Amino acid sequence: MPSTEPPSVPPANVLPKVAAVKVADGERLRSVQLPGITLTVRSRRPAREGLPPALYVHGLGGSSQNWSALMPLLDGVVHSEALDLPGFGDSPPPDDGDYSITSHARAVVRHLDAAGRGPVHLFGNSLGGAVVTRVAAVRPDLVRTLTLVSPALPEMRVQRSAVPTGLLALPGVVPLFNRLTREWTAEQRVRGVTALCYGDPGRVTPEGFRNAVEEMERRLRLPYFWDAMARSTRGLVNAYTVGGQHGLWRQAERVLAPTLLVYGGRDQLVGYRMAQRATRAFRDSRLLTLPDAGHVAMMEYPEAVATAFRELLADTVGTGKPAGGERIDGAVDGEPANQTTGG
Repeated sequence: MPSTEPPSVPPANVLPKVAAVKVADGERLRSVQLPGITLTVRSRRPAREGLPPALYVHGLGGSSQNWSALMPLLDGVVHSEALDLPGFGDSPPPDDGDYSITSHARAVVRHLDAAGRGPVHLFGNSLGGAVVTRVAAVRPDLVRTLTLVSPALPEMRVQRSAVPTGLLALPGVVPLFNRLTREWTAEQRVRGVTALCYGDPGRVTPEGFRNAVEEMERRLRLPYFWDAMARSTRGLVNAYTVGGQHGLWRQAERVLAPTLLVYGGRDQLVGYRMAQRATRAFRDSRLLTLPDAGHVAMMEYPEAVATAFRELLADTVGTGKPAGGERIDGAVDGEPANQTTGG
């Protein structure tokens, strides 16, 4: 599907009203309007003035809430913001219906350029890990450090447990899935997602589970929810097939920023074995392995991830490594518009 195909949902200004997104203590939400997209940004008040900025990017089907456990643990070292990618969380769909990795990366770049916050400490999980890898490769001037939690980088042998998610990319699968699961409750859906994404679903607190159910109920009322899921999945699968300089592993090799890689031993979506390949690909990297963690270590083991990031930050400052690099001309906005498509 070319990126020029019109979106299959109504414009954002005529979308139905749904329940408000939850905001944790110390957080606030704001809406940022940019050309072709509107982003919801979740932020925390910095512990003091002058802290370096950080930006967090969620994975497929997630939202900025996925970082709410980690962000307060870093209040004393960074000024945290997490965004909802277009079509996810509280951000409406992009005007052009393009959910490719390149389009998501362009949204991150446009936000950082408009806000003037770069260079930032950039975090990404799963799909968000692929997105921020591309950002770090093509706009090194925007990135101080890179932290990747189970990044969705191409695998030759995809885990069987990840196949059903990948099937969402196929035309007709989403309507079929919706028919087959029409009677499922939001609670049943959350239990399924938790079992897939957590190494130990028992680590989810009763309050956290209730919040997740409420969020699932809210999302299911959005007319574009499944469209965003299908197109983003298709965009990710398409990115896996791209070779040459735009291939994700080739772009990983171009990343200049000090990189923290976090992999979970019980991850059912990104192979634990990919940790060593990622360590070789990112030139200035360190690896945190959490044998009991699943796909969302920043939610299961936020203290461990926070500690590893603090150590990365201390070592980076201590060695006097540069915070960012020069911009590479022809960056995200200069890549072929239809290189990968999200629909």
